[in-house]
Amino acid sequence: MLYWLSEILNINLLGYITIRAGIAFFLALFFTLFLMPRFIRWAQATSSHQPINEWAPQSHQAKAKTPTMGGIVFIFATILASVITIKFSNIYAVCAVLTLIFFAFIGFQDDIAKIKKNENLAGLKARTKLILQTGFALVISTLLYNLPDFNTSLYIPFLKNPLFDMGIFAIFFWTIVIIATSNAVNLTDGLDGLATVPSITALASFSIIIYITGNANISSYLLMPHINIGEVAIVSSALIGALSGFLWYNCHPAEVFMGDSGSLTIGAFLGYLAIISKSEILLLLIGSIFVIETLSVILQVGSYKLRKKRVFLMAPIHHHFEMKNWAENKIIVRFWIIATLSNVIALITLKIR
Repeated sequence: MLYWLSEILNINLLGYITIRAGIAFFLALFFTLFLMPRFIRWAQATSSHQPINEWAPQSHQAKAKTPTMGGIVFIFATILASVITIKFSNIYAVCAVLTLIFFAFIGFQDDIAKIKKNENLAGLKARTKLILQTGFALVISTLLYNLPDFNTSLYIPFLKNPLFDMGIFAIFFWTIVIIATSNAVNLTDGLDGLATVPSITALASFSIIIYITGNANISSYLLMPHINIGEVAIVSSALIGALSGFLWYNCHPAEVFMGDSGSLTIGAFLGYLAIISKSEILLLLIGSIFVIETLSVILQVGSYKLRKKRVFLMAPIHHHFEMKNWAENKIIVRFWIIATLSNVIALITLKIR
């Protein structure tokens, strides 16, 4: 809308991606700060609170009356801010918004099921959720595969040339990336604000990478692939703004949880950003906290099935530190520090090619 106005009214300033990204950030921040308190009051009035897993540490039982599904608010704020600011002729930006809508739908269905049954494990069946995730991820991946200016090459850090061309197999690889990242963020969302700040740092890194990739001069200087994806940085900036507003209410002690409607959507969106910016491998570093949390679950389950022994006191790993009597704030802030440092390192790798 703003880009259209810039052409109609000949306002060159609104044509710049950086300007519209800044506007999108503040719009999404404002929408979230305005809507979230109202959503919290509605959720409390309708008992739309977070069912606590009976296996979670005992300290979590005090959070049983905390409203959940706050992700719907900040995802809505992101989509609204994006619609106002992006150029709709850019298919990558449109696909970014579609990714948000698709996975927010899955998360919303899961949250509603949990709230109605008042049980943490009573959401969508794992099989149903996986089918929906796979279906939506395949749609996005197929759309990307059929774009004439988007290649199927796999890039890795430190190398200026692609490793190899994945061809048709890129669709399946990208689908796995989106699903895996979606579930990884979902696993991380277990403490107040734990998933929020690592998501913001990851989004900030991808926003920079996407802006560089979309700029012919800068991408050429840094020996990075050039793809016309700059507009997606606006959507990413909007989500950063929305999450910043959400953190105001989600920091310890949380007044609201994001729920699956938030965590599944953020993860899928991060996966999408990694794909279009040719940073699928770099995603492992950018989303280091999500990777660590997921690996802790895989190790715990694998070890118990094979050896009947646990690696951690409880998985995901943030629960392990809770069981060791670490203060919740200490766990959260230390994870935030790790996420920030890993993203700084990831951005440094852009110059080493």
